[in-house]
Amino acid sequence: MKRQEIVTAFKRASASQSAGQDCVEVAHTADGGRAVRDSKNPGGGLQFYAPEGWAAFLDGVKGGAFGG
Repeated sequence: MKRQEIVTAFKRASASQSAGQDCVEVAHTADGGRAVRDSKNPGGGLQFYAPEGWAAFLDGVKGGAFGG
């Protein structure tokens, strides 16, 4: 398996689905990281994040580092 192989379907946040807003979509990769794409343009490219980078991002979100 390749490190950046996408192994799950892309999912959008349930909050954005109910509000009818566009958002990012996230899928798991073979190495435990994540692939991210724009829901408005799913064929427009992907960003890949290693497991450690994704975990740090989630910690930041939970800790309020992004003003949300």
